[in-house]
Amino acid sequence: MWGLMIMAIAVIRFPGTNNENDVMRALGTIPGAEAQLVPSRLGSAALKEADGVIIPGGFSYGDYIRAGAVAAAGEIMEGVKELANDGRPVLGICNGFQILTECGLLPGALLPNTSARFVCRWVYLRVSEQTTAFTEGLEDAVLKMPVAHADGNYYCTENDLTVLNLHGLVPLRYSDENGETVPAVNPNGSIDNIAAVINEAGNVMGMMPHPERASRPSLGSADGLAILENFVRSTKC
Repeated sequence: MWGLMIMAIAVIRFPGTNNENDVMRALGTIPGAEAQLVPSRLGSAALKEADGVIIPGGFSYGDYIRAGAVAAAGEIMEGVKELANDGRPVLGICNGFQILTECGLLPGALLPNTSARFVCRWVYLRVSEQTTAFTEGLEDAVLKMPVAHADGNYYCTENDLTVLNLHGLVPLRYSDENGETVPAVNPNGSIDNIAAVINEAGNVMGMMPHPERASRPSLGSADGLAILENFVRSTKC
């Protein structure tokens, strides 16, 4: 089945995720991107022919124990790890970011928002000046995307933060509309205004903002589409 596709992108559906259709719809506007919903119950074998994986947002398993904790222990995540180790792109959005930290593919953890409230609003994001596979062509840009989470407060150890900053592994930071990463605009308390993290190999990224919800002007912004287009492009490598 995968072999018949131009480009096989697996969009994983865990029980409780609710953004998979939005991701599929956004990918459907990108030429050459062929995506398929993959229920997590199918396990790692369902990812064997995938060129890339997106883990969408929602509340996998109702965020039981911790956000993303149960999904991270699922058998299908072994397949995600294999793809990541093989250099293929993996993108975790919101709950997907939480799952990637819980399973160890990305450092740190997503803690409850410092406000102790669910945050749902538009934010501005300053793109790092250092190029990544997911932000190529967007360096130093200011993007507009929405966030919607209760556990988006990114935390990591001081040593991990040093490594992230030293190696340019923070592609997105919360900012104002002018690109200033000031504390006042931080929606959740994330350390250093971090909105996204990428691994040292450069092929796994987790982000709290929703690019699929900012994929066409009628939604309020099309800035997120560029992130997804870069993801699709990286599956060709």
